Amino acid sequence: MNDELYNKGLEKARRKDYAGAIEEFNHALQLTPYFTEAYLQRGLAYYDSGAILKAVSDYTEALKLNPESVEAYYCRGLARVALKNLPGALDDVDRAIRLNLNYAPAYNLRGIVRRKQGYIQDAIASFKKAAGLYLEQQDKDNCRLCLEQIKQLQPQELPVVEQSRSPNAPISTNEYFTQLLEKAEKGNTQEALADLNWVLKADPQDAQAYCCRGVVRCKMGNYREAIADFNQALRLNFQDAIVYRNRGKARSILGDHQGAIADLNQALQMQPKDPLVYIARGNAYRTMGNYLGAIQDYTQALQINKNDAQAYYNRGIAYTCIEEMQNSLEDYQRAASIFCEQEDWGNYQQVLSSLEKIQQFIPESKKQKYNLLRQRLLRMVGGYWEIAERLIQQKQDYHPGMSNDWYLQKVIDDLERDRSR
Repeated sequence: MNDELYNKGLEKARRKDYAGAIEEFNHALQLTPYFTEAYLQRGLAYYDSGAILKAVSDYTEALKLNPESVEAYYCRGLARVALKNLPGALDDVDRAIRLNLNYAPAYNLRGIVRRKQGYIQDAIASFKKAAGLYLEQQDKDNCRLCLEQIKQLQPQELPVVEQSRSPNAPISTNEYFTQLLEKAEKGNTQEALADLNWVLKADPQDAQAYCCRGVVRCKMGNYREAIADFNQALRLNFQDAIVYRNRGKARSILGDHQGAIADLNQALQMQPKDPLVYIARGNAYRTMGNYLGAIQDYTQALQINKNDAQAYYNRGIAYTCIEEMQNSLEDYQRAASIFCEQEDWGNYQQVLSSLEKIQQFIPESKKQKYNLLRQRLLRMVGGYWEIAERLIQQKQDYHPGMSNDWYLQKVIDDLERDRSR
């Protein structure tokens, strides 16, 4: 009789007749006051009907009868979230996890609680754990929901002028992948790779994720694996210039120069104003020994972006290869100046090293040019060389590592500009 009443309650709850279900569970509990499952199911019916406090009371009674009920702790935690009792909810969900380390819903709920409490990294960790467990259980729908939660919580490092978005607004898929690429750019390649692996476990057909993972693998030097990812992105019809550009770069590094040029040509058909593609193709041409073709591509990149330090630096290398040392020197100096302004000290030092290597090849006429510039500056400061020295020192402090000619010319240009005002 008691089981019959209990089963009637379950059936009515399934049909969303919560009042009828509660009545059946009441009858069952009158006959058997220590019926743990009846308290639990009546609590669920109360919760679904909006009687949250009564639901908490029933879950508590169920736990008195069975202190190791994972489901009762989870359900009470869920109800306490609805009541905004976050500390109580966290305690319940942690108890559920201690009783069952593989209970995915508890980790998911824990992520929700920690997010509401403001502990974002802890929330992300909980959602990741839940996603992994759901994936093992082949519950891809809940796994994807957890991954969406993670996407929404990823830190957004936007300039102040762009922070008009509500802090609780979800980010788009494109923004999520952009953040992962920025993370890799800053050196956190392993973390970015792990995040992309998560995405692809949940959805092996996510073409954009394959593309992004290919870019990250390029940054890690895993060019063959990167090419495999780019190939998969293209098979899934992700037709984007970034795929061809990066696959072209990887092919060039692995020695497939013709394949690299073909990819980069395709990228330029899709984005003819992208200086990065011209630089990449210039590098491929330079590796093949086509220095004039490389110089032409670097020059094209500079016509699109006149402050592209990488274009100046790589064109300087190409000029060195054809022994046009004066052009090379000027490009190196310009690249160093831009890297300095950008505070990109790694590339800045690399350019300075290249400058030192070619100093010995500068012809004797350079000394004549230096003397002419020195005499010109001396006249501009009325013959007082100590004034000129102070001005030169200021430029050396602000732009360290440049040539003597560069400092002289810089001071002269500044003085002429000031006098023309």
